[in-house]
Amino acid sequence: MKIAVDVMSGERGPEELIKGALEAAAVYNINIVLVGDKNIINYILQRHTYNKDLIEIVHASEVITMKEQPTAAIKKKPDASVLVSARLVKDGLADAFVSPGNTGATFAAAFMNLGRVKGISRPAILTPAPTRTLGQYTAVLDVGANPECKPINLVQFAVMGAAYAHTVWGLENPKVGLLSNGEEDSKGTELTQKANSILKKLPLNYVGYIEGRDIFNNKVDVAVCDGFVGNLVLKTIEGAGLALYNILKDGIKSSFWAKMGALMMLPVFKRLKKVMDYAEYGGAPLLGINGITIVTHGSSSAREILNGIRVAHELVRTNVNDIIMNKLKEYGVNKFNWFKWE
Repeated sequence: MKIAVDVMSGERGPEELIKGALEAAAVYNINIVLVGDKNIINYILQRHTYNKDLIEIVHASEVITMKEQPTAAIKKKPDASVLVSARLVKDGLADAFVSPGNTGATFAAAFMNLGRVKGISRPAILTPAPTRTLGQYTAVLDVGANPECKPINLVQFAVMGAAYAHTVWGLENPKVGLLSNGEEDSKGTELTQKANSILKKLPLNYVGYIEGRDIFNNKVDVAVCDGFVGNLVLKTIEGAGLALYNILKDGIKSSFWAKMGALMMLPVFKRLKKVMDYAEYGGAPLLGINGITIVTHGSSSAREILNGIRVAHELVRTNVNDIIMNKLKEYGVNKFNWFKWE
C-alpha cells in the first residue's frame, strides 16, 4: 500500500508534516510518498532517521494557500502539491492521499481527478465527533462540502456514514440519525422531512430524528445533516472544547487550593483533553470520491498527520468505496434509480 502526503500546504510548514509521515511509515510499515518541493523535503529528511525503502519523493513546484479561492487556484497552479497528490491516486501510483491544505482546493482536486463513486450524487466530508465514552465517536456528515442539499443527498450520506462506521470502526449495525430541531416527525424542514420518510423505508438501523446533544451521548453512531448545518456543528464542537479547556485552566490558576485539587484530578483532565483533541481523529475523509482522500486541519501536527494516514490506510484496506457502491445499489438509492423515491 502507498499513501501520498501533501507536505507543503499546512500552516505549520513541511517539517511537522514530514515528521508525521515518517512516523506513520514506521508504525504501519507502509510506503509513503512525500509530495512537494523536493529540495525542501530532502533538506528536512537529512535531519531524520527513517527507512528509505518506505519513503519516496514526488516533486511539486507550487502550493495553494489557505487564503486562495479554490477553483481559481486549481486552474492557476496545475503543479500544486494537492493536485499532484490527487493525480498520483488517479494514475494508480498511490492508493490514497492526505492533505492538510485548503479544504475547498483538496475537494476540487479530488473531484476533478478521481470523480465520484458510481451512484453517488454528491460526495460528503465526514468528521468524528467525541462522545461521553472514551474511544467512541459519532460520525457527522456532511460538515461542509454541500451547504445546500436534496433528499437524495442526505439519504446517501446516511448510507456512506453507516458503511464507514461498519468498515472502519467495526460496528456491526451502526445506528443512524438525521439531525433536526426535535425528535417528532412533525419537526424539521421540508428537506429533512422528505429524507426522514425515505430513510425509514431503508434497511438501515435508522433511529429517526436526533437533536444536537445526541451527537455526544452515544444515541447514534452516524449523524446526518447538510453541509451548512454540519459545518456549524463542527466549528461549535471545536470552539466549545477550546472554551472549556481555557475555563478549566483559568480556574486552576485562581488559587492554591484549586491547583492542589487539579493535581488530584489530573487523570480526568488528561482524559478530557484526549477526547477533545481533534488530532486523535485522523482527519476527515471525503466519502463518495472514487479514490481515498483525507483532509486534515491546516494547523495539523505530526500526530494528526500520523492519524490521517492511519485512517487512509483503513479505508483502503477495507475497500470502503466498493461497500458504499454496493449498498447504494442494494437499497435503490443510487442516482440512477432515484426516480423510484420521487
